[in-house]
Order: sequence, then C-alpha cells, then structure tokens
Amino acid sequence: MNSLTGAYVPGDSPLHRLPAGAKLAALALACTALVLLRSPLALAVAGVVVAALYALARVGAAAAWAQVKPVRWFAVMLFGVQLVFAGPAAAAATTLRVVLAVALAGLVTLTTRSAAMMAALERLLSPVRFVGLDPFRLSLLLSLTIRSVPVVASLATRVREAQRARGVERSLRAFAVPLVVSSLRHADALGEALSARGLDDDD
Repeated sequence: MNSLTGAYVPGDSPLHRLPAGAKLAALALACTALVLLRSPLALAVAGVVVAALYALARVGAAAAWAQVKPVRWFAVMLFGVQLVFAGPAAAAATTLRVVLAVALAGLVTLTTRSAAMMAALERLLSPVRFVGLDPFRLSLLLSLTIRSVPVVASLATRVREAQRARGVERSLRAFAVPLVVSSLRHADALGEALSARGLDDDD
C-alpha cells in the first residue's frame, strides 16, 4: 500500500530500524517541543537537528524536499500574515514551527512502512475495543489521514500552478473546484484500491 498512501523510502539507516511506535512517540514529543520554543534562534537550531536527522536517514535530497515543498506557499502566506499582526520575530518563529513539524512528520513516513505504522497505531488504540470500535479500522483511518496531507498539499500546488498558467490566479473558484475534484478522484482511487484488498465497509 506504500505506493498508494505513503512516501516510504527503503533503507537500513538507524531511523529505518527504529520501531514505528517509538518514532510516533518521538514525533509527538518533538512537535510539543517546537510549540514551546519561542525564539527564532532556538527554532533555527531545531532546524539544524531536523536536517541532521534527514542526513542520518539517507533518504536523499529530493525526497526530503518533497516533504516540505507542498507547504512552501502556505509558509510564505503565514509569514506575511504573522509579520503584519505579530512582528518579524513571531512571524519567523511561527513559520519555522509549521515547516519543521511537517518535515518531521514527513521523515516518519519516509522511514516507516505503512504496515508498521498501522500496527503501532492499532496497539495504541487497542483500548477502544471496550467501547465497540475497531482498532484496526481506526489505525487505518489515522494512517491514511497522515499520509493524505502531503498528497492534498501537492494537489493544491499543482492547481495553483495551473491557475498561474491560465492567468486566473486570483479566482477562488478556479482554485477550489479543481482542488475538490482532484481530491475526490484521489479518494475514489484509494477507496477502490482498499476495496480490492477486502477493506470495504461491508467487512
């Protein structure tokens, strides 16, 4: 299922060998730490750490850039808004937090197989059995949600580039309609793939 829902890059780095549960826990702690960091300097140091982790994972520059590329325009817009309302330091800090959190989440997906991530989430969600829910389906839902974020962001980037090519970059309708249609097509293709694997709603 990796080719459909994730960006896993095969490898034998220490991050690849780390258990999926440990990586998800570390991701949660790292994102919490990013929220607590206030100064742009501290966040810049965090950026160096993230870059070092990517180097340790040996996933390649192209794969690393692909994780943050979809949010580049959002980051620019966020920086501009924060610059107006909160000043340059707060704008830089907020933007760095978002970019670094996306990069860390991307690193987890790059170094973790879908099956391992789902197994870790299923173990984490096992108590929901007591309220009549299926941990496997919930873990599948969460895994697909995590992995669909960069997909939708990439679709948004393509739609925006097509808008510029047609000279209608200021039209909200010209952006929203193709993005919704593309997202629905992706969801439909993913649903068909899951159904073919016996993971439909009738199970």
